[in-house]
Amino acid sequence: MIAAFVVTALVWGSTWLVIKGQIGPVPPSWSVTWRFAGAALGMFALGLVRGDIRLGALVPERPVLIHAGLIGVSLFCANFQFVYRAESHLTSGLVAVVFALLLLPNAVFSRIFLGTPVTRGFALGSAIALSGIVLLMIAEYRTAPVGSDVPLGAAMTGLALLCASTGNVLQAAQVVRRVPAAMLLAWAFLIGAVVDFGVAWVLSGPPVFDWSPVYMGSVAYLALIGSVLTFPLYNLLLREMGPGRAAYNGVVVPVVAMLLSTAFEGYRWTGLNLGGAGLALIGLVVALRSRKPSR
Repeated sequence: MIAAFVVTALVWGSTWLVIKGQIGPVPPSWSVTWRFAGAALGMFALGLVRGDIRLGALVPERPVLIHAGLIGVSLFCANFQFVYRAESHLTSGLVAVVFALLLLPNAVFSRIFLGTPVTRGFALGSAIALSGIVLLMIAEYRTAPVGSDVPLGAAMTGLALLCASTGNVLQAAQVVRRVPAAMLLAWAFLIGAVVDFGVAWVLSGPPVFDWSPVYMGSVAYLALIGSVLTFPLYNLLLREMGPGRAAYNGVVVPVVAMLLSTAFEGYRWTGLNLGGAGLALIGLVVALRSRKPSR
């Protein structure tokens, strides 16, 4: 369990920068499509090799397939469509810091749909973290390059949070616990990629791909390492820890992402964004320490 937690946090901390590197000649919607088309192929292949998916029973039962579709649309389509566009206006590390607040909608949705309790300490920590995010946004607005739209980037990140949280809670539902994670995720990746394809064609026209080694390498990394490797591990955390506690790795992910953003994007630290990052992380720790163990 600890290994799954650490690997997921470290890999996802790096994917924010890789996503930023994909923003260029290929429209964001097509980059999302290629990522999850590759992830679907990789997950079906992995499932077949491990025996979690059998050719004679390739399609799961209807309730599971419906849940896979909902996960694909919310998590692997809508979520990433918003994330890729948010990074057109915000640094990758800042998007990762905001995304650390995933535990908030996870906790709320878990309370509504799974009956998980929310403590006063969790609410206090959440308020502290949100105040830190506000400071970070102010700092970003002051130093944003020409052409950036910080409020729009923040709004897109917020929408992505809600979509990702919906997908997380769906993965923890009882109806999908009886099937291997590879089966569930393979179909979720596939359905998400199909919907991504439709969205990309409507918003950006016919398919666009960049055959440069850098772009192809980034697609492969995000599809295989950032998706096929990590989402099954995170699914394990969701099933064993519940959506609220599984989001704890949100404390580690932004630290990794901000360090990489500083090194490769030239993110400049000031008193304002240092204070904001500090408040965000302190708030997350307070919220996490107050959480009662739950499934």
